[in-house]
Amino acid sequence: MGAHQHGAHAHDSHPVPHPAPLSEPHDPAPTDPIAFWEQRYGSADRVWSGSVNRTLADLAEGWTPGRALDLGSGEGGDVHWLAERGWDATGIDLSSTAVARAQLAAAERRLEGAHFIAADLGRWSEDPAAIDGGAAPFDLVTASFFQSPVELPRERILRAAADRVAPGGRLVLIAHAAAPQWSSHHDEDFPTPETELAALELAEDAWEVAVAEVRERDGRGPDGTQHRLSDSVVVARRR
Repeated sequence: MGAHQHGAHAHDSHPVPHPAPLSEPHDPAPTDPIAFWEQRYGSADRVWSGSVNRTLADLAEGWTPGRALDLGSGEGGDVHWLAERGWDATGIDLSSTAVARAQLAAAERRLEGAHFIAADLGRWSEDPAAIDGGAAPFDLVTASFFQSPVELPRERILRAAADRVAPGGRLVLIAHAAAPQWSSHHDEDFPTPETELAALELAEDAWEVAVAEVRERDGRGPDGTQHRLSDSVVVARRR
């Protein structure tokens, strides 16, 4: 794997508003993934709102609960929501700080079906069952906003995610399809449903693609201002 750990974070895409700093800008963010995300989560008591990703909620509201796996689970909003609806849900995230917050919130809400693991998803992709709880596959595997400014073997991880889906189960990928208005990353490439499916290389006789589209939604920037955001959404069901 090399010297660097790998990870990224799913979140509700609504950062908690924080006042602008009055002091000089912080030092440049580290490039090591663990250091980067620990600095990110250590910068505030809470980074995300704690709510479920709205697109995931819209998709999964009527699905029969089973075993779920959320990759890059951040502070746990998606896993908590799934557990509240009867899923036995496990979240994996690189940041031990994020995982501790997710575990605390689950305990406070008495969500016995919510579980969290601090682990490098690059390493997980090499032997998933050794990290995520056993050989049994999952009825739902999700990766929401699984994008990172630091090193991340994203395609390899997503292909491993597809391999963890049980027959009849679903893979859900939700990604920023364009930079938010407040972002400085407008010159970067963003996933599309077409590039996501091309990277997954799903066999047509083994999978049915139920959703592959860009969806618009309202989102809130770091200063609390409302914006329109674009998400790439892919839902594939294993036959």
